Amino acid sequence: MAVYSMTGYASAAVELGPASGSVNIEARSVNGRFLDLNLRLTDELRGLEPALRELVSAACRRGKVEVRAGTTRGGDDGMPQPSSEQLNRLARLQGTVQAWLPEARPLSVNEALAWCRGATAGPDSEGPALEAARRCIEGLREARAREGARLAASLAERTVKLRELARQAEPLVPAVVQRQQQRFLERWQEALASAQAGAAVPESALHERALAEAAAHALRIDVAEELTRLRSHLDEVDRLLAKGGELGKRLDFLVQELHREANTLGSKSAALELTAIAVDMKVLIEQMREQVQNIE
Repeated sequence: MAVYSMTGYASAAVELGPASGSVNIEARSVNGRFLDLNLRLTDELRGLEPALRELVSAACRRGKVEVRAGTTRGGDDGMPQPSSEQLNRLARLQGTVQAWLPEARPLSVNEALAWCRGATAGPDSEGPALEAARRCIEGLREARAREGARLAASLAERTVKLRELARQAEPLVPAVVQRQQQRFLERWQEALASAQAGAAVPESALHERALAEAAAHALRIDVAEELTRLRSHLDEVDRLLAKGGELGKRLDFLVQELHREANTLGSKSAALELTAIAVDMKVLIEQMREQVQNIE
Protein backbone atom coordinates (compact mmCIF):
# COMPACT_ATOMS: atom_id res chain seq x y z
CA MET A 1 0.00 0.00 0.00
CA ALA A 2 1.24 3.47 -0.85
CA VAL A 3 2.28 6.17 1.62
CA TYR A 4 0.16 9.30 1.19
CA SER A 5 1.08 12.88 1.90
CA MET A 6 -1.51 15.37 3.10
CA THR A 7 -0.31 17.91 0.54
CA GLY A 8 -1.65 17.84 -3.00
CA TYR A 9 -3.47 19.67 -5.78
CA ALA A 10 -5.65 18.60 -8.71
CA SER A 11 -8.25 20.02 -11.06
CA ALA A 12 -10.67 18.65 -13.63
CA ALA A 13 -13.19 19.99 -16.14
CA VAL A 14 -16.05 18.39 -18.07
CA GLU A 15 -17.75 20.02 -21.04
CA LEU A 16 -21.50 20.50 -20.77
CA GLY A 17 -22.00 20.51 -24.53
CA PRO A 18 -21.39 22.61 -27.63
CA ALA A 19 -21.46 26.32 -26.69
CA SER A 20 -22.78 25.37 -23.23
CA GLY A 21 -19.60 25.86 -21.23
CA SER A 22 -18.05 23.46 -18.73
CA VAL A 23 -17.98 22.37 -15.11
CA ASN A 24 -14.67 23.03 -13.34
CA ILE A 25 -13.54 21.35 -10.11
CA GLU A 26 -10.40 22.27 -8.17
CA ALA A 27 -9.10 20.54 -5.02
CA ARG A 28 -6.12 21.29 -2.83
CA SER A 29 -5.02 19.94 0.54
CA VAL A 30 -2.47 20.66 3.26
CA ASN A 31 -1.56 18.91 6.49
CA GLY A 32 -3.97 18.73 9.42
CA ARG A 33 -4.60 16.59 12.47
CA PHE A 34 -7.96 15.37 11.17
CA LEU A 35 -9.98 15.57 7.95
CA ASP A 36 -11.17 19.17 7.59
CA LEU A 37 -13.22 19.60 4.42
CA ASN A 38 -14.18 23.02 3.05
CA LEU A 39 -16.50 23.15 0.01
CA ARG A 40 -16.88 26.29 -2.10
CA LEU A 41 -19.70 25.65 -4.58
CA THR A 42 -21.69 27.94 -6.83
CA ASP A 43 -25.44 28.06 -6.30
CA GLU A 44 -26.27 25.72 -9.19
CA LEU A 45 -23.99 23.02 -7.75
CA ARG A 46 -25.11 23.12 -4.12
CA GLY A 47 -26.93 19.83 -4.55
CA LEU A 48 -23.60 18.06 -5.06
CA GLU A 49 -22.35 18.76 -1.55
CA PRO A 50 -23.28 15.35 -0.01
CA ALA A 51 -21.72 13.47 -2.93
CA LEU A 52 -18.56 15.58 -2.79
CA ARG A 53 -18.19 15.00 0.94
CA GLU A 54 -18.53 11.27 0.39
CA LEU A 55 -15.92 11.27 -2.38
CA VAL A 56 -13.38 13.24 -0.36
CA SER A 57 -13.94 11.18 2.80
CA ALA A 58 -13.35 7.97 0.86
CA ALA A 59 -10.12 9.27 -0.69
CA CYS A 60 -8.59 11.22 2.22
CA ARG A 61 -8.31 10.35 5.89
CA ARG A 62 -6.50 13.44 7.19
CA GLY A 63 -5.67 16.96 6.08
CA LYS A 64 -7.34 20.27 5.34
CA VAL A 65 -9.02 19.80 1.97
CA GLU A 66 -10.61 22.62 -0.01
CA VAL A 67 -12.79 21.86 -3.04
CA ARG A 68 -14.00 24.60 -5.41
CA ALA A 69 -16.64 23.88 -8.03
CA GLY A 70 -18.28 26.14 -10.60
CA THR A 71 -19.45 26.39 -14.18
CA THR A 72 -18.35 28.52 -17.11
CA ARG A 73 -20.74 29.45 -19.88
CA GLY A 74 -20.17 29.18 -23.58
CA GLY A 75 -20.53 32.08 -25.98
CA ASP A 76 -18.55 35.26 -26.44
CA ASP A 77 -19.79 37.17 -23.41
CA GLY A 78 -20.59 34.24 -21.14
CA MET A 79 -24.09 35.68 -20.43
CA PRO A 80 -27.11 33.36 -20.23
CA GLN A 81 -29.57 33.39 -23.11
CA PRO A 82 -33.00 33.09 -21.50
CA SER A 83 -35.72 31.54 -23.63
CA SER A 84 -39.16 33.08 -24.10
CA GLU A 85 -40.66 30.25 -22.07
CA GLN A 86 -38.40 31.05 -19.12
CA LEU A 87 -39.22 34.75 -19.29
CA ASN A 88 -42.95 34.08 -19.51
CA ARG A 89 -42.78 31.78 -16.50
CA LEU A 90 -40.76 34.33 -14.56
CA ALA A 91 -43.29 37.07 -15.41
CA ARG A 92 -46.19 34.90 -14.22
CA LEU A 93 -44.40 34.11 -10.97
CA GLN A 94 -43.65 37.79 -10.40
CA GLY A 95 -47.30 38.68 -11.05
CA THR A 96 -48.49 36.06 -8.57
CA VAL A 97 -46.11 37.30 -5.88
CA GLN A 98 -47.06 40.96 -6.39
CA ALA A 99 -50.77 40.07 -6.29
CA TRP A 100 -50.31 38.69 -2.79
CA LEU A 101 -47.57 41.11 -1.76
CA PRO A 102 -48.24 44.47 -3.45
CA GLU A 103 -45.19 46.07 -1.86
CA ALA A 104 -42.78 43.49 -3.34
CA ARG A 105 -40.34 45.17 -5.70
CA PRO A 106 -40.04 43.93 -9.31
CA LEU A 107 -37.15 41.71 -10.39
CA SER A 108 -34.03 43.42 -11.75
CA VAL A 109 -32.37 42.33 -15.00
CA ASN A 110 -29.47 40.84 -13.04
CA GLU A 111 -31.84 38.82 -10.82
CA ALA A 112 -33.76 37.57 -13.84
CA LEU A 113 -30.55 36.50 -15.59
CA ALA A 114 -29.29 34.79 -12.41
CA TRP A 115 -32.58 32.87 -12.15
CA CYS A 116 -32.37 31.79 -15.80
CA ARG A 117 -28.75 30.73 -15.33
CA GLY A 118 -29.67 28.58 -12.34
CA ALA A 119 -32.67 27.09 -14.08
CA THR A 120 -30.54 26.19 -17.09
CA ALA A 121 -27.59 24.76 -15.19
CA GLY A 122 -29.40 22.86 -12.46
CA PRO A 123 -30.12 19.22 -13.31
CA ASP A 124 -28.20 19.25 -16.62
CA SER A 125 -24.88 20.15 -14.96
CA GLU A 126 -25.02 17.85 -11.93
CA GLY A 127 -24.03 14.71 -13.86
CA PRO A 128 -20.99 16.28 -15.56
CA ALA A 129 -20.07 18.02 -12.30
CA LEU A 130 -20.05 14.70 -10.44
CA GLU A 131 -17.87 13.17 -13.15
CA ALA A 132 -15.47 16.12 -12.93
CA ALA A 133 -15.42 15.74 -9.15
CA ARG A 134 -14.49 12.05 -9.40
CA ARG A 135 -11.63 12.87 -11.76
CA CYS A 136 -10.44 15.72 -9.56
CA ILE A 137 -10.48 13.73 -6.30
CA GLU A 138 -8.71 10.83 -8.00
CA GLY A 139 -6.09 13.28 -9.28
CA LEU A 140 -5.73 14.70 -5.77
CA ARG A 141 -5.20 11.22 -4.36
CA GLU A 142 -2.56 10.47 -7.00
CA ALA A 143 -0.79 13.75 -6.22
CA ARG A 144 -0.80 12.92 -2.51
CA ALA A 145 0.58 9.46 -3.33
CA ARG A 146 3.44 10.94 -5.39
CA GLU A 147 4.33 13.36 -2.63
CA GLY A 148 4.00 10.56 -0.06
CA ALA A 149 6.46 8.41 -2.02
CA ARG A 150 9.01 11.24 -1.92
CA LEU A 151 8.49 11.69 1.82
CA ALA A 152 8.84 7.94 2.42
CA ALA A 153 12.10 7.85 0.42
CA SER A 154 13.44 10.80 2.40
CA LEU A 155 12.52 9.16 5.72
CA ALA A 156 14.12 5.88 4.66
CA GLU A 157 17.30 7.75 3.76
CA ARG A 158 17.44 9.30 7.22
CA THR A 159 16.82 6.01 8.99
CA VAL A 160 19.86 4.63 7.15
CA LYS A 161 21.96 7.55 8.39
CA LEU A 162 20.68 7.07 11.94
CA ARG A 163 21.63 3.40 11.83
CA GLU A 164 25.10 4.36 10.65
CA LEU A 165 25.46 6.79 13.56
CA ALA A 166 24.32 4.06 15.97
CA ARG A 167 26.95 1.70 14.51
CA GLN A 168 29.60 4.37 15.02
CA ALA A 169 28.52 4.88 18.63
CA GLU A 170 28.31 1.21 19.59
CA PRO A 171 32.07 0.39 19.71
CA LEU A 172 32.74 3.60 21.63
CA VAL A 173 30.48 2.65 24.54
CA PRO A 174 32.64 -0.04 26.27
CA ALA A 175 35.81 2.02 26.00
CA VAL A 176 34.06 5.14 27.31
CA VAL A 177 32.52 3.24 30.21
CA GLN A 178 35.84 1.63 31.14
CA ARG A 179 37.72 4.93 30.91
CA GLN A 180 35.17 6.75 33.05
CA GLN A 181 35.08 3.90 35.54
CA GLN A 182 38.85 4.03 35.92
CA ARG A 183 38.76 7.79 36.30
CA PHE A 184 36.09 7.45 38.98
CA LEU A 185 38.22 4.96 40.93
CA GLU A 186 41.24 7.26 40.77
CA ARG A 187 39.26 10.20 42.09
CA TRP A 188 37.73 8.00 44.77
CA GLN A 189 41.18 7.01 46.00
CA GLU A 190 42.37 10.61 45.96
CA ALA A 191 39.35 11.70 47.98
CA LEU A 192 39.89 8.96 50.55
CA ALA A 193 43.58 9.76 50.82
CA SER A 194 42.90 13.42 51.54
CA ALA A 195 39.82 13.06 53.75
CA GLN A 196 40.42 9.84 55.71
CA ALA A 197 44.17 9.59 55.99
CA GLY A 198 45.01 7.57 59.03
CA ALA A 199 41.39 6.52 59.68
CA ALA A 200 40.86 3.03 61.04
CA VAL A 201 38.93 1.70 58.02
CA PRO A 202 39.83 -1.69 56.59
CA GLU A 203 41.37 -1.46 53.15
CA SER A 204 39.20 -4.32 51.87
CA ALA A 205 36.03 -2.44 52.85
CA LEU A 206 37.22 0.71 51.10
CA HIS A 207 38.10 -1.26 47.98
CA GLU A 208 34.71 -3.03 47.96
CA ARG A 209 32.83 0.25 48.36
CA ALA A 210 34.89 1.84 45.57
CA LEU A 211 34.07 -1.00 43.19
CA ALA A 212 30.35 -0.74 44.01
CA GLU A 213 30.32 2.99 43.38
CA ALA A 214 32.29 2.56 40.15
CA ALA A 215 29.80 -0.08 38.94
CA ALA A 216 26.87 2.23 39.72
CA HIS A 217 28.58 5.07 37.86
CA ALA A 218 29.19 2.79 34.87
CA LEU A 219 25.51 1.91 34.73
CA ARG A 220 24.54 5.57 34.74
CA ILE A 221 26.74 6.44 31.77
CA ASP A 222 26.18 3.24 29.76
CA VAL A 223 24.10 4.08 26.63
CA ALA A 224 23.97 0.58 25.10
CA GLU A 225 20.31 0.25 26.07
CA GLU A 226 19.43 3.56 24.40
CA LEU A 227 21.15 2.46 21.18
CA THR A 228 19.23 -0.83 21.24
CA ARG A 229 15.89 0.95 21.66
CA LEU A 230 16.81 3.44 18.95
CA ARG A 231 17.49 0.62 16.47
CA SER A 232 14.19 -1.00 17.47
CA HIS A 233 12.29 2.22 16.73
CA LEU A 234 14.07 2.52 13.37
CA ASP A 235 13.01 -1.05 12.51
CA GLU A 236 9.39 -0.11 13.24
CA VAL A 237 9.66 3.03 11.07
CA ASP A 238 10.94 0.95 8.16
CA ARG A 239 8.17 -1.61 8.67
CA LEU A 240 5.47 1.07 8.60
CA LEU A 241 6.91 2.73 5.49
CA ALA A 242 6.93 -0.63 3.71
CA LYS A 243 3.36 -1.34 4.81
CA GLY A 244 1.98 2.08 3.81
CA GLY A 245 -1.55 3.30 4.41
CA GLU A 246 -2.63 5.63 7.19
CA LEU A 247 0.50 5.81 9.35
CA GLY A 248 1.21 9.47 10.05
CA LYS A 249 0.22 9.38 13.73
CA ARG A 250 2.23 6.22 14.40
CA LEU A 251 5.28 7.69 12.73
CA ASP A 252 4.88 10.87 14.76
CA PHE A 253 4.91 8.82 17.97
CA LEU A 254 8.01 6.89 16.85
CA VAL A 255 9.83 10.11 16.00
CA GLN A 256 9.11 11.35 19.53
CA GLU A 257 10.61 8.14 20.92
CA LEU A 258 13.67 8.48 18.68
CA HIS A 259 14.15 12.02 19.94
CA ARG A 260 13.87 10.80 23.52
CA GLU A 261 16.60 8.19 22.99
CA ALA A 262 18.90 10.69 21.27
CA ASN A 263 18.37 13.15 24.14
CA THR A 264 19.24 10.45 26.69
CA LEU A 265 22.31 9.48 24.68
CA GLY A 266 23.49 13.08 24.73
CA SER A 267 22.76 13.64 28.44
CA LYS A 268 24.53 10.42 29.51
CA SER A 269 27.44 10.86 27.15
CA ALA A 270 30.80 10.98 28.89
CA ALA A 271 32.87 11.46 25.74
CA LEU A 272 33.02 14.15 23.09
CA GLU A 273 32.62 11.57 20.31
CA LEU A 274 29.29 10.32 21.68
CA THR A 275 28.08 13.88 22.21
CA ALA A 276 28.78 14.72 18.55
CA ILE A 277 26.92 11.59 17.43
CA ALA A 278 23.93 12.51 19.63
CA VAL A 279 23.81 16.00 18.07
CA ASP A 280 23.89 14.56 14.54
CA MET A 281 21.08 12.17 15.50
CA LYS A 282 18.92 15.03 16.79
CA VAL A 283 19.36 16.94 13.54
CA LEU A 284 18.24 13.94 11.46
CA ILE A 285 15.31 13.19 13.79
CA GLU A 286 14.11 16.80 13.63
CA GLN A 287 14.16 16.59 9.83
CA MET A 288 12.11 13.40 10.08
CA ARG A 289 9.61 15.14 12.36
CA GLU A 290 8.99 17.90 9.80
CA GLN A 291 8.35 15.34 7.07
CA VAL A 292 6.18 13.03 9.19
CA GLN A 293 3.83 15.94 9.92
CA ASN A 294 2.86 15.91 6.22
CA ILE A 295 2.10 12.17 6.05
CA GLU A 296 -1.52 11.04 6.18
